[in-house]
Amino acid sequence: MEKLTKLMIRHGLHPKDAETGITSQWLMQTFATLIQRRQHLDGISETDWIEALQQTAERMVFHHRDIPGKETLVDPRKDDLPLIQIDPYVRGIVRWLNMMHIYTVNSCDGEGRRPARIDFLNDLSATQASIIRACTPKSVHVKLEKRRATFFYKKGQIADLLTIAERLYNVWRNPESLKVYRLEKLKQRLMPLLRIQGESGREHVIRQWLHRYLRSRADWLKTDEYGNLLAAIHCGEGPVIALSAHMDTVKSFHPYRTVIENGTTLKSSSGILGADDRAGIAVILEIIDFIRHSRFQGTLKIAFTVQEEIGCLGSRHIDPAFLQDIDAAIVVDRRGTRDIVTSYAGIVPFCPDEYGRIFETAGALAGMPDWKMTHGGLSDAKVFAEFGIPSVNLSVGYEHEHTEFETLDYSATLETVLLLETVLENNMITEKLVATCKG
Repeated sequence: MEKLTKLMIRHGLHPKDAETGITSQWLMQTFATLIQRRQHLDGISETDWIEALQQTAERMVFHHRDIPGKETLVDPRKDDLPLIQIDPYVRGIVRWLNMMHIYTVNSCDGEGRRPARIDFLNDLSATQASIIRACTPKSVHVKLEKRRATFFYKKGQIADLLTIAERLYNVWRNPESLKVYRLEKLKQRLMPLLRIQGESGREHVIRQWLHRYLRSRADWLKTDEYGNLLAAIHCGEGPVIALSAHMDTVKSFHPYRTVIENGTTLKSSSGILGADDRAGIAVILEIIDFIRHSRFQGTLKIAFTVQEEIGCLGSRHIDPAFLQDIDAAIVVDRRGTRDIVTSYAGIVPFCPDEYGRIFETAGALAGMPDWKMTHGGLSDAKVFAEFGIPSVNLSVGYEHEHTEFETLDYSATLETVLLLETVLENNMITEKLVATCKG
């Protein structure tokens, strides 16, 4: 019966449910229909299961006047969902979202002709948006708004929506499984970045790719005269915080190389991997998707710089108008794991200790208490500090950069994402603290 259990979960049902009433009757009649057709329940196909569910539902709705109305007529916080009335390919998504207290008010699966959509009772939180995004497979594109999720699936592949339901159920039953799905999504984000050439002085292709990505997500977007790609996202009143990574790689990628996977570790079959600093770019793209649903109050400025590998030339020539209102900077371009670099070689400070401690505190809040301040090498963080902006440089999980032995553990990259989400969600960089750091 393992296969049947999986089919039921994908459609928002479970044999161990203690439900009574319409849902229980519906399930029993569906089982009876399948048995009458001499279909073995443990070997049933998904197509036959969907067909039987829908035929039984239509008969019951036609003959029973006490069938509940559409979900728009139900308060999901107080009443059972009218599962029998919900479109078959989003029924499971709706059920398991509500079980996680992500309350829905309306849904439509698009019937294979239009995108599916789900409307929510309240604005999605950053955590809730993260769950939905992580549980959406690569074959489906999800657009998240304040109170709506729209799922774009390929023609003939509406059944991919059922995978979302299955993953949501797994997260509901075991919240630890969310990390598995987030790692999968992060790898999907990293792999295209590791295919785009962009050695120092030749960053135009990666810049164009990022420009297209940011175009619909940023409130302001510009390439400055030196070639740095700059953007801003406004999220209310508060400090202006810069997130920065560099677009260039120290060498070009070998034309015939492949990326080799070993668990969550990536390496190149030949030449550099390029995780320095494509991993940092991936972190920032994750934060851009996160920030609109978070409680962050302030402005997030994005600086994707050029020519970092040949002396931080891009950041040194960044548009001064872009820098003038920045209160604090976060660079994501450090090897290893859980380092918070606050100085160049212990000689040139990037920031006062008070600023570095923010990230140590955030690490502890996120269950990673070993994020610690340390000394480091040359990076754009040093340049921002020279402009009078308190800065740190955070680890993103790569090792042996600039060599053919370069690796990236993207589970460590995800840790950096989680650290930054904690900092921004809790508004830990305050204007008062920044004023103290600058003073």
